[in-house]
Amino acid sequence: MSKKIKVAFQGEKGAYSHLASLEVFPNAEVKSCSTFEEAFQLAKKSPEFKIVIPIENSLVGRVADIHYLIPKYKLQIHAEHFQKVTHNLLGIKGAKIENLKTVRSHAQAIGQCQKIINENKLQSIIAADTAGSAKYIFEKKDKTESAIASQLAAKIYNLDILKSNIEDEAGNVTRFLIMGKESNHPEFGNKKYITSCIFKLKSIPAALYKALGGFATNGVNLCKLESFAVKNTFDQVNFYIDIEGHIEDPSLQKALEELGFHTQKLDILGVYEADNFRFKNL
Repeated sequence: MSKKIKVAFQGEKGAYSHLASLEVFPNAEVKSCSTFEEAFQLAKKSPEFKIVIPIENSLVGRVADIHYLIPKYKLQIHAEHFQKVTHNLLGIKGAKIENLKTVRSHAQAIGQCQKIINENKLQSIIAADTAGSAKYIFEKKDKTESAIASQLAAKIYNLDILKSNIEDEAGNVTRFLIMGKESNHPEFGNKKYITSCIFKLKSIPAALYKALGGFATNGVNLCKLESFAVKNTFDQVNFYIDIEGHIEDPSLQKALEELGFHTQKLDILGVYEADNFRFKNL
């Protein structure tokens, strides 16, 4: 009998990270962590745990702190997952929209559902996370209070879905990384792969231009490049890149060799299969 997969995420049970965890690992044993750092610490200390971590959202961009935690804990990326986010207005059993006075949720969820909030003249209350807000109104049992959270949160905390799909813009998607302590590179084959790295350049003129030149000359596509400050400094930045291809591909190896020549530090974060979501519009 195979051992049950153990998965950790940030937030209360019912959070979108919990939903993503169950989509990737339907029968996993799940553990909720109060902070992202707690989740990273757990995976570093306990190699049997994988963590499911949001890294960016299609509406609001990158998730704060994750780019600093990845190099700090040196976990490896095993996979990626794109999770569609649909917000729901939740109330306790018997609550009605016309009687609501307040709505609580994470700041991003509040910001993404302004239309229904304004239409119903609800007072917004910013909370730490969506599922925690659902748990709060379940415990408070006040029919004038509501929360914005997932369908899973409604199920877990026995709440009514007063209205579903309340986000102002459709197509809200969050990209998650599945990470663990050990490296887990798939064999090089005919599939689509992503190789992710973090690097710090040598402090010389045109270093970035020269470093990235190897990708152009070897015909390798970058699907993401972003900079973020090295903590406690303003004079240097780290760069995070997602590269289309497998690290065992000779073209990619040549490009990385060129990149390494112009960097002070280069860390391979993982090699993993590209999620099919990337190709849905191709």
